[in-house]
Amino acid sequence: MASILDRINSPADLKGLNDEELKVLAKEIRRFLVSHVSKTGGHLSSNLGVVELTLALQQVFDTPRDKIIFDVGHQSYVNKILTGRKDRFDTLRKKDGLSGFPKMEESEYDAFDTGHATTSISAAYGYAKARDLRHEDYNVVCVIGDGSITGGMAYEAMNNAGKDKTPLIVVLNDNEMSINHNVGSMAHHLSRLRTRKSYLAGKETLKKAAARYPVIRPLYKVLDIAKKRLKYLLVPGIIFEELGFTYLGPVDGHDIKVLKEVLEQAKKLKEPVLIHVITRKGKGYRPAQEHPTRFHGVGPFDPKTGELIPPSGDGLSCWASYLAGTLKEMAVKDPTIVAITAAMKKGTCLDRIAPDCRVFDVGIAEEHAVTFAAGMAAGGMKPFVVIYSSFLQRAYDQILHDVCLPRLPVVFAVDHAGVVGEDGETHQGMFDLAFLGHMPNMTIMAPSCLEELDSMMQYAVELKSPCAIRYPKGEGISLPKMSSYPLEKGRSVMIRQGGKTGGPSVCLLAVGAMVRPALDAADELEKEGRSLSVVNVRFVSPMDRDMLTRVFTEYDLVVTIEDGVKTGGYGMRAAAFAKENGLPADIAVMALPDAFIPQDTRCHTLQEFGLDARGIVKKVKAYTDRRIQEGGGAHEK
Repeated sequence: MASILDRINSPADLKGLNDEELKVLAKEIRRFLVSHVSKTGGHLSSNLGVVELTLALQQVFDTPRDKIIFDVGHQSYVNKILTGRKDRFDTLRKKDGLSGFPKMEESEYDAFDTGHATTSISAAYGYAKARDLRHEDYNVVCVIGDGSITGGMAYEAMNNAGKDKTPLIVVLNDNEMSINHNVGSMAHHLSRLRTRKSYLAGKETLKKAAARYPVIRPLYKVLDIAKKRLKYLLVPGIIFEELGFTYLGPVDGHDIKVLKEVLEQAKKLKEPVLIHVITRKGKGYRPAQEHPTRFHGVGPFDPKTGELIPPSGDGLSCWASYLAGTLKEMAVKDPTIVAITAAMKKGTCLDRIAPDCRVFDVGIAEEHAVTFAAGMAAGGMKPFVVIYSSFLQRAYDQILHDVCLPRLPVVFAVDHAGVVGEDGETHQGMFDLAFLGHMPNMTIMAPSCLEELDSMMQYAVELKSPCAIRYPKGEGISLPKMSSYPLEKGRSVMIRQGGKTGGPSVCLLAVGAMVRPALDAADELEKEGRSLSVVNVRFVSPMDRDMLTRVFTEYDLVVTIEDGVKTGGYGMRAAAFAKENGLPADIAVMALPDAFIPQDTRCHTLQEFGLDARGIVKKVKAYTDRRIQEGGGAHEK
């Protein structure tokens, strides 16, 4: 017997289902999610929590004419399933497959590209305002979580939209608070009362009468004051009311009948409305219910037991874990060291070191995190701001104005730098070298291995000025011999000296995680009689001018290798230095393109853009072979 889900190919197929059929469909969707995400990895617990909510939204609203915007978008899988994409779910987060986030070019049902938090209300308000200016007629709804709504941008948008009284609906998906029966019942009763036609009509009649007949005005004012006082006592969402939104809720986010009823009420109001929905992360799948954080963003796992399938590798500590462990050791010895993160305590592994290290999670508020750190530094503390590269770009102004300008000793641990893989365009950490590299007073370091990460952290905490240490996602690299090279400010180190071969001479300048593939490439070329030198850049800023002068003078070709965008990166700055100083060597800049890179594994993406050992070998051989064919060996020094 075919399941109900088999018959759902678009939201239109939901319209004729009754509430009992929707309940059955919700169970089928949960089984579908667990089955598929267990193979591809992805965001599971958040999607299990919004099944009924998404069903209610798609049954009440007429998409894609009506617009539904999911904040962050990690809870949009159910929406993808209901909008004709369930047959492609085995491609989720794979190259050329379904995105793990909403994507307008993927489907007309994805109203806005998302991937970062707190953007949905601003986008929804923009949509609603455009609708009104164009004299169109459709509903605009955004779904934002209780985590995302901690971000200041959400309140900036509500303050603006509420004052303007532009009709839009904000669904606050609260999956952390439990439903309090007494408060919830009263709030639901008040919501029903305040949205009845008789109540709204009576309210408008009294308002008009007060304006027309002076004798009624005092009575209207007394009633209005009494209503507001009562509202402060009984309505739990008073902050939203003060921002100009009519508050409805709390509502049981797993009761489809009640959800549809409240959504229908909100449609009738024709004003800004916030619906407070209570859901449970991981609902319907016991492992995710018991460990919602673990299954928030999860790799492949056994769907029967919930046990994670460990990735292949040599068992080395991941970069983030190693940084957290080192930070803990440092904080135990130095009570002025603190760690700050923006709602990513687990992702950055800082959850493992509290309370031994003083860890401050400020919520999804990167701008606040940076200026908060600046204040702590000004007050005599030594803050480490641990934030993913793709999220740190949200705090550009705060880094420049609040940290670099006053030269405050804040250390930025830039996690997930470079290619991140399956999360795709919104999460690639490829811009930090470019946007940090031009900031005055900023020191930027890139460790080639875990051993260097340790020494760079020790160095950074004593620097007395702004500093960034960037490191990639995933398993760390061990290069024990790096410990034999002392860390000196602004100094690179030549870790492999090429011999004379009679052909064109080549030197590789490798940044951070690119050192390992550079060494591997040099080993491969050595077998063919092509000897290369390799420099571990270490300091991206300030650049090692002495080393650059040396290599651009002594070698025919200098190849810079970095896992960041080309424009504004280390390679282009090195090329500019060589040109300005009239240095003779040719230069090849190997970097990521100035483009948004789609989802794929980190390994495959680096291969695609030649940033692996094979790609480096290919680049060097093409150059040296061309020089030999042209009759040019090593040039005169």
